[in-house]
Amino acid sequence: MAIESLPKDPMMLLSFVNTRLRDDGISLDDFASQFQVERSYIEEKLDKIGYTYNNDLRKFI
Repeated sequence: MAIESLPKDPMMLLSFVNTRLRDDGISLDDFASQFQVERSYIEEKLDKIGYTYNNDLRKFI
């Protein structure tokens, strides 16, 4: 998969990322690797709408 597969809308991206993290039981780093994108790209996009990644919960809150 590639970055082109990710939703462009930040709220849709949030939902997509959190769902995949939960359902696949993977870390944000694993997710970023699967989609061939830097982890920071996801974090920056979601930070703009007020969400940060929580390592303990393994999701954006």
